[in-house]
Amino acid sequence: MAISIKISKTNQSRIKECDFENIEFGKIFSDHMFRVDYKDGMWQNPEILPYGNISISPALSSLHYGQAVFEGMKAFKDPSGNPQLFRPLDNYKRINQSAYRMGMPAITEELFIEGLSQLVKLDQDWIPTKEGSALYLRPFMFATDDFVGVRPSVNYTFMIFCCPVNSYYPKPIRVKVEKTYVRAFKGGVGFAKAAGNYGMSMLPTMEAKKEGFDQIVWTDGEEHKYVEESGTTNLFFVLNDKTVLTPEIDGNILQGVTRDSCIKLLREGGYDVVEKKISLKEIADAFNEGLLTDAFGTGTAALIAKIESIYNEGENYILPNAEDRKVSNWLYKKLSDVQTSKIIDTHNWVYQLV
Repeated sequence: MAISIKISKTNQSRIKECDFENIEFGKIFSDHMFRVDYKDGMWQNPEILPYGNISISPALSSLHYGQAVFEGMKAFKDPSGNPQLFRPLDNYKRINQSAYRMGMPAITEELFIEGLSQLVKLDQDWIPTKEGSALYLRPFMFATDDFVGVRPSVNYTFMIFCCPVNSYYPKPIRVKVEKTYVRAFKGGVGFAKAAGNYGMSMLPTMEAKKEGFDQIVWTDGEEHKYVEESGTTNLFFVLNDKTVLTPEIDGNILQGVTRDSCIKLLREGGYDVVEKKISLKEIADAFNEGLLTDAFGTGTAALIAKIESIYNEGENYILPNAEDRKVSNWLYKKLSDVQTSKIIDTHNWVYQLV
């Protein structure tokens, strides 16, 4: 039986203000949001309320000590117009893995799924149906103690809000290999969707964009010899349109839900997917030998982000034209069709909201 969630509907929807044909990613928000607070050792008073600002103390512990984690998800509509989620249980498991690493309490499955389900059903008219579009969902948790002291917070808030989005990267991206700054290291929080992981990436990404690049490729923190992930995606490299390489899950990179979905679909499609440590030399050799036929990033926001070029210390590896990419084009359509129920979901990934 569904948990009891107090619902306070907005007096006036803002949906008419949204131009669904021209959506800037992450700037337009749907009418409602979900909130539940952790106090006295338990989650209590779940509610859905009109989207709006929240009041916080300047001494809020998460602002000072970084106890904050989040997830990225999407809601779609099937061909009949019914709303659905994609692999929500995997996001539920991952946010709790992140929370555990940051010393935060676990959100219950019931609150996570019911909060998402009831919120998306209430705001389902905000789900765009244009190809490449979706309703982006942002579950997040942060420490709420009104206390300046270095210790885990006692109180927390978990929230979800939604925003209609088009493609995160509307065109293939140019990436630069990062060898000055470090994103993650053994024993750290690289695998977690912790807010600090993204905060520390802002400066190197900003510097790369000033040089004309769209994103950076993080390398290992010890030797800067092995590829890890980009600022927004997991990474894949294709050899001869047959073998697909992707960095292995080693505690330093995010265990992407989209990454896992792509690996399964590629293997079912007959591709040889190899998860391993990938050196920059291996990528350079593959390019110089004419074997590097495709490269792309995967993530909830980006879905499949084709890489136009890879810059590494004076060498610029320019890949084939995006429209000629056999693997990433096939994978994009396959994954999109599953998410929107245009083809049969054989993995039970789609979560229908009925």
